[in-house]
Amino acid sequence: MLKTLTIAAALATTTWGAAAEQAVARFEGDRAWEHLKALVAIGPRPSGSTQIRQARAYIPRQLSALGLSVQEQPFTADTPLGRVEMANLIVRLPGRRPERILFTGHYDTKLFRDRVFVGASDGGSSAAFLIELARVLSSRPLEYTTEVIWLDGEEAVLDWVTGGRDHTYGSRFYVQDAQKAKTIASIRAMVLVDMIGDRNLAIRRDGLSTPWLTDLIWTAARRIGHGGVFVDATTEVDDDHIPFIKAGVPSVDIIDLDYPEWHTAQDDLDHVSASSLQVVGDVVLAALPDLEQRLTSGPR
Repeated sequence: MLKTLTIAAALATTTWGAAAEQAVARFEGDRAWEHLKALVAIGPRPSGSTQIRQARAYIPRQLSALGLSVQEQPFTADTPLGRVEMANLIVRLPGRRPERILFTGHYDTKLFRDRVFVGASDGGSSAAFLIELARVLSSRPLEYTTEVIWLDGEEAVLDWVTGGRDHTYGSRFYVQDAQKAKTIASIRAMVLVDMIGDRNLAIRRDGLSTPWLTDLIWTAARRIGHGGVFVDATTEVDDDHIPFIKAGVPSVDIIDLDYPEWHTAQDDLDHVSASSLQVVGDVVLAALPDLEQRLTSGPR
């Protein structure tokens, strides 16, 4: 169930022609960087914590300032440490078509009791990136209705086991809720970003992602000169895209797991950069027209 969390200045209603004439914003890595710094300053942000509630307040506050409405999707997750209250955050941007494209990422950090883990790349980069992406997309005429989604509970409360249940709580709940509402078929594609802040960014193709969607994004990266970051080496990643793939939604995971600071106290601002966020933003936006065209004219 969705409930309205914040409705600050609603988006102005315009005709398609008028929207097309609006100035189109560009992704600005420096803006995303400021959001990243603010989230890291909160400290560790594991699901159910006081700090993630602070992050959950920060994100809608930034979007409200842009005139965007945020919906909260609350749920209770059964974890190895008991029941934990979680919530996904959703911004919906209307397009010419009711079918949806989703841009997602998680905003929680891994729970550690033996270290201070602020998750600059792992949790912070995706959350900050999506705030800036929502700003940019809200200025553009969109062919498909678009949702930008901050997922809670990606991290395992204890230990991640592939195929297990102690992880991806938010994405699993979103998919289950869409299936229950019989709206899952309207999701035509899902793009997941995770751990995209690494100063030495190198994003491999994920072998569990939908091949044609992966090809489309990697082709866009080469076209705009970022083929050295979106490399052709492959890996397999169990992440928030898997519940969507299992539900039949074409999905791709944009993630850099070749990050020595992963799940260490060194995943901090010194090891991430605005330029990495810029690269991913440029590639995702370069790929969007190709994705819209593929969904409109090609096979699903």
